[in-house]
Amino acid sequence: MNISMNELKAALRRCFEASGYFVGNYEDAANMILWLEKHGLNGLKELEHALPFIDEDSSKPLSSVIYEDSTSAIIDSHGRSALNCIAAAVDLVHAKALESGIATVTVHNCHNRMFVLKALTDCGRRGISVAAYWQNGDQNMTEYTAAIKAGERYPSYSEATTCLSASPEDKQALTIICSSRVNLSTTLNHRNTRLLDAEQVEINKEHSVNQGIEISPALWAEINRIGAAVLVENSDRSRADAGGH
Repeated sequence: MNISMNELKAALRRCFEASGYFVGNYEDAANMILWLEKHGLNGLKELEHALPFIDEDSSKPLSSVIYEDSTSAIIDSHGRSALNCIAAAVDLVHAKALESGIATVTVHNCHNRMFVLKALTDCGRRGISVAAYWQNGDQNMTEYTAAIKAGERYPSYSEATTCLSASPEDKQALTIICSSRVNLSTTLNHRNTRLLDAEQVEINKEHSVNQGIEISPALWAEINRIGAAVLVENSDRSRADAGGH
């Protein structure tokens, strides 16, 4: 089925609000999914992986900084989804790079790391170069790189299958590098590489804006089922407020 981006965004906001995401976090989560989907990077497929677990995030500890100096930080996200913790990590590395010229933040125990692309894009549009790197899989792991030049509107993205095995400390880890001095935009050059350059990302967006978003009826129903709790709560609150006047 085909729906508008506005319809999808409103439904996603309700879904994440009902799942216990804070104000601001559920806006970020909806925007991250939409950004991937409308730029040809399968945001809804990523959401399907995350959806069965999103309500568990509210019971997990908030992300904590376990090391920090002027140019770097290490963050433990305690098994949370990138949907409700990664924007703050990108803001931190951005702030450090503005002060020192270049900075690195590594996030551990973070799921759904693909959603970092929206935050990276926002960083580039604010006039600073940023790149992110992460891995998935145990044997023949896949490496992912996303990067944007300072002042550009769209990032490049690549994924490559390797013959390498992941080390335990790299599982569920994400490294973000940000610089106000150096262009960090780069691509992988492996044989089995999927590459989307900034131009293709922009073309994908134009198509989505014109054609709308394709979503499976089952996923659309599940998003709205979860979000219905917010509609019920708001309706109950409205009735209670009306009775007080």
